[in-house]
Amino acid sequence: MPARAALRERLSTGELIVAPGVFDGISASLVAKMGFAAGYLTGAGVAAAGFGLPDIGLLTLTEMAERARMLTRVLGTVPLIADADTGYGAPLNVVRTVREYEAAGVAAIQLEDQAFPKRCGHLPDKELISAGEFVVKLRAALDARTDPDLVLIARTDARGPLGLDEAIARANTYADAGADVIFVEAPRDAGEIERIAKEVDAPLLINLVIGGLTPSQSTERLQELGYAIAIHPSLPLGGAAHAMLTGLAELAGKDPQQWIPTKPSEFFNLVGLAEWSAIGERFSGREA
Repeated sequence: MPARAALRERLSTGELIVAPGVFDGISASLVAKMGFAAGYLTGAGVAAAGFGLPDIGLLTLTEMAERARMLTRVLGTVPLIADADTGYGAPLNVVRTVREYEAAGVAAIQLEDQAFPKRCGHLPDKELISAGEFVVKLRAALDARTDPDLVLIARTDARGPLGLDEAIARANTYADAGADVIFVEAPRDAGEIERIAKEVDAPLLINLVIGGLTPSQSTERLQELGYAIAIHPSLPLGGAAHAMLTGLAELAGKDPQQWIPTKPSEFFNLVGLAEWSAIGERFSGREA
């Protein structure tokens, strides 16, 4: 696919790839028209905008793959970097996930080391599988890949539950296992962002979420540090949601400020995070 070759070529230049979040036809159309080097298929965006659900592992492989297929058609030659959560199950499921995403035309697929069901990387209470278990998943993904230009991104969420040292250790383990790009989720300050850049021996992706745990960084600073990709998954969706809230509140004669979110958990509460979390607690065994 020309888009895959384009992403590989851009990665080889060392120039930072800025990828805004895409989740529907209009967001993908605008990213293509603005000339961005890539778009990022945001699982959170598809969950919220496409299904009215929070980003807590409720979407399925087929729902995400179908959305990816539509977005690659809209983006054309603009590469799509695609969130695939945990691969939707065991290594066997990862194989099918890679096959379906590759057939959908994505240029890169991102897998993470959370336990299933996953949670948004900027929410609390994340649970992980072991590094060894995730390496097996990476090997399954590499084996399933038929186009060598398809970029495999390995994400670790270890920073939150296990600390930065473990996150960096896992990042290097995943790079050694064959991942093309490494994604350390949710560093907490500029010092951590710099340390990841120094201590992880691989091309790096950073996730900049509005109101999230990672402080905003300029494109110029990320380029100086040597990051390969900067994704902005919430920027288009956040702007769209703000406009909808403001317009609808005005139409209803209400004050929009009581609904406008300032952090990811508040945004996901607009699409039922509290209710779904209560259901999860009810069947987790912890309630008893």
